[in-house]
Amino acid sequence: MSELRQKMIKMMKLRNLGKRSQRAYLTAITGLAKYHQKKSPDEITKEMMEDYLLYLLSEKKRAPEGVAVVVSGLRFFCKHVLGDEERSPNYGTRKVRKLPTVLTQEEVWRIINAPKNMKHRLLLMTIYSAGLRAGEVIKLKPEHIDSKRMLIKVEEGKGGKDRYTLLSKKLLKELRHYYKKFQPKTYLFPSGYKGRDFLTYETVRSTYEDARKKAGVNIGPGLHTLRHSFATHLLEAGYDLRKIQILMGHKSITTTMIYLHVSQETLSKIKSPLDLSTGPV
Repeated sequence: MSELRQKMIKMMKLRNLGKRSQRAYLTAITGLAKYHQKKSPDEITKEMMEDYLLYLLSEKKRAPEGVAVVVSGLRFFCKHVLGDEERSPNYGTRKVRKLPTVLTQEEVWRIINAPKNMKHRLLLMTIYSAGLRAGEVIKLKPEHIDSKRMLIKVEEGKGGKDRYTLLSKKLLKELRHYYKKFQPKTYLFPSGYKGRDFLTYETVRSTYEDARKKAGVNIGPGLHTLRHSFATHLLEAGYDLRKIQILMGHKSITTTMIYLHVSQETLSKIKSPLDLSTGPV
């Protein structure tokens, strides 16, 4: 391993970057060096970095959002590894924020009940009922289920932060049956016969997609749909955004506010200004 790569890894760990970000940033630097014929990254100029970005956009047809991740990696490298922030490439992209897809409660239940495998069924039920990310549900442990306070503890969620979220009464009843049958030790939803490792993201993703297709639900590809549905259904039930923000583990309430735009129940309660007027019809 080169000295620069070692320093890059060290600086990313010190700044508590997530594992996905670390992999993406290292891939960005590796791709840059490969494009410039394995030239050492510390010898590459700002203009050479921008040439690489143009190559990704024009020839590789990368989406602007994907290139933006590469730019973040290059900027991190320049600032924290080289100590030369001025070398960072210039790049800007206008973010197009798409509204998340939200399922109806009936569609969610069809997906949850589609798997015959008990563990897969409860895995999906837990994600929806607690609004969890895939990386959070796979690392749940039996001791994280707090039946006295009816809460689930999420350790090291996004950004490395702990939080608590809801424990459904229906889920708790199902989990007790599951626990008696399988006696999970380290992880609540373990991988393999001995159950010492946690499931991979791909396993959870394919479990959801298989269940969605089996249930005949043609919308909502992507596991995150269950999390989006959790937040929207809470909003439609009358819970305020601040509480939902805490349950979701969002750093900013601005992120949570997107569910105002997808909640049909909330929108339907707003009266048109025409109906508010006192003029004759």
